[in-house]
Amino acid sequence: MPQGPDLRQDRAVRTRAEILRCAARLFAERGYQQTGIKDVAEQVGMTKGAVYFHFPNKQALAVAVVEALYATWPRTLEAVRAKGLSPLDTVIEMFNEATSAFLNDPIMQAGTRLQNERDVIDVELPLPYVDWTTLISSLLREAAAQGQLAEDVDPEVAARVAVAAFFGAQHISNNLYDRADFAERWREVRDLLFPALRAKPRGPGNG
Repeated sequence: MPQGPDLRQDRAVRTRAEILRCAARLFAERGYQQTGIKDVAEQVGMTKGAVYFHFPNKQALAVAVVEALYATWPRTLEAVRAKGLSPLDTVIEMFNEATSAFLNDPIMQAGTRLQNERDVIDVELPLPYVDWTTLISSLLREAAAQGQLAEDVDPEVAARVAVAAFFGAQHISNNLYDRADFAERWREVRDLLFPALRAKPRGPGNG
């Protein structure tokens, strides 16, 4: 049966996404240097030529994985905001979602590893942590404007500390335990840091 252009385009989009996800799994497990186009082709069950049709080289694959990671967060923020949370609780939920992604999503795992291996990839990638810090700063400024932060908390400083604590905990967990304890380590950071940032409820004896 002849296939129209829309059907072929849809299949091409699905194939590209599957190649990207298989490449991400390999990049996450092996790293950039130990992953080749041949490995990706075998993983996805197609020829090298078919992979090259969608991605001209391994660098392009790596860039696409990192770009896919960065494209995740606006969608995640939109979904979190739809829950109707306060700005401060939106910050916490964004980190919760990132924790889940580190544990379950090969795009998150690979994108982070590729960022750490940027020197050997020899291609320009977005600077890590900058977008996250900007996002968290914006949400914490909203929280401060709504009186959700303690009076002595600077939103910019709090954002830098929160991002450093989260990604630092992830890095340590990954290096020591292959992230097996990361959910617990994040809970420790969350339960220690955010009560210190949150404004105390006003009531008798609290002004």
